[in-house]
Amino acid sequence: QVQLVESGGGLVQAGDSLRLSCAASGRTFSSYAMGWFRQAPGKEREFVAVINWSGSTTYYADSVKGRFTISRDNAKKTVYLQMNSLKPEDTAVYSCAAGRWSNSYYYASGYNYWGQGTQVTVSS
Repeated sequence: QVQLVESGGGLVQAGDSLRLSCAASGRTFSSYAMGWFRQAPGKEREFVAVINWSGSTTYYADSVKGRFTISRDNAKKTVYLQMNSLKPEDTAVYSCAAGRWSNSYYYASGYNYWGQGTQVTVSS
């Protein structure tokens, strides 16, 4: 069982930066991956980034590569998503998810636990 609590969303202007946090509690394993997904109104949920708990492996969606960075703080059991050079098209509800690492990291179905989601709005 894993509980996830997200924070850090808000309203920013294009070009600004924002850091999302996802704090994990409950039983966790180093083999669990932590992923970020986002969903805008009228659109399907899409993969953003993923990191294994040790931090040795990360993957990013092409749309955010070079702008977003996923990281983790083992002491705080927290995963972060640093978002730089934000664009209006980044506007969405961002959710973190946890699941055992597999080749299905790109798909929402590959994760067992989800946070409540946090709204990120980027104005132009």
